[in-house]
Amino acid sequence: MIISGKKISQEILGELSEQIKKLESKRAPCLAYILVGNNSASELYVKRKVQACEKVGITVKSNCFDPDVKEQQLLEMISSLNLDPTVDGILVQLPLPPHINVQQIVEAVDPQKDVDGFHPFNIGRLLLGYTPFFVPCTPLGIHELLMRSSIQISHKHVVIMGRSNIVGKPLAALLMQKNTHTNATVTLVHSHTVNTAQITSQADILVCAMGAPLHVKSDMIKKGAVVIDVGINRLHGKLVGDVDFEKVKPQVSQITPVPGGVGPMTIAMLLSNTLRSYQMKAQLA
Repeated sequence: MIISGKKISQEILGELSEQIKKLESKRAPCLAYILVGNNSASELYVKRKVQACEKVGITVKSNCFDPDVKEQQLLEMISSLNLDPTVDGILVQLPLPPHINVQQIVEAVDPQKDVDGFHPFNIGRLLLGYTPFFVPCTPLGIHELLMRSSIQISHKHVVIMGRSNIVGKPLAALLMQKNTHTNATVTLVHSHTVNTAQITSQADILVCAMGAPLHVKSDMIKKGAVVIDVGINRLHGKLVGDVDFEKVKPQVSQITPVPGGVGPMTIAMLLSNTLRSYQMKAQLA
């Protein structure tokens, strides 16, 4: 069975739209984004996020900079957005040019407006089992995808391929929490893991987030496993995942496609986090 992230994300966007329509306020939730340079992939991702915001009723403030922008200019812009009471979420589209210190930029964002969930404050609270202001969007989207597909996580062995700060590490922290819809046994494999296939073939749920096109073959997967493909790779002019989808599909119980799997869920969670930020501010007002 194919898990349609596109379909589930549309359901979530519909729910967000209804919630926003019912808000008793003079303004809508607001997401401000910072885009540096003219990276075509980044521009496309931002365009999709803006379109989704417009669809549900979230206003957008755009802040675009030339590729040679000074780091101090970005820090000043972030500081301004942190202090702006009409801005609920701040998105810094990655990657940034090599001359910009990504850690400095990420840490400059107010944790209570960090709707990407990348700030050390939010990641730290997630790891410690405390409630963060925000969970990173892709791990949160994967979790939501599993829950809405009625896939049990508790007591299951989840193997995550990839140890990035965006997906692998926070997803491992999220799925091992002592909560009703988590409690998984999590193994994380990476480029220096020995006998990777031996480990992945034990997974009840296999999450592939390496950025290696069609790398995961059927002999690396247990029969009846659930496979979540996070990879987005361009191969011969076509978008493909980390999983060799057509060869793997016959032996798994459920699998996400690329495109149309995890990607739309990431955007939906960004919008969900933005509404959450708005609601948190409203409770404090």
